[in-house]
Amino acid sequence: MPDTPFLFNDGKAPDAMRTIGEVAEGLGIRQHILRYWEQQFPMLQPLKRSGGRRLYRPQDVALVATIDRLVNREGYTLKGARAVLAGGGVAAPAERSAAAQAGSASLAEVRQRLDAIRHRLAGALQAG
Repeated sequence: MPDTPFLFNDGKAPDAMRTIGEVAEGLGIRQHILRYWEQQFPMLQPLKRSGGRRLYRPQDVALVATIDRLVNREGYTLKGARAVLAGGGVAAPAERSAAAQAGSASLAEVRQRLDAIRHRLAGALQAG
């Protein structure tokens, strides 16, 4: 999980609690998405003060950043991201979106595939 002191440049102590607006601005996530994620991820439970004001602890901010990475960068579905977070491991491939599965090949695998294609093309050119 990312280290929260690097996410905010607001002069607050690294272990300070932040409002939903501060978290939304710091991570580039809309407030309504954060509220929705609270419903979808039971482990995300910011403190709620009178009037429903949410205060995110550093571990809450780190969890939100991880959810954002899983869902918006790695292509997990919400169900798949929930499984990863709950189990601490990788979700089953069926739980990942098609985009994430397509982009999951390592650089070495991609290079091997490209080398094989180049070899087939070279053979086809010599035969033709």
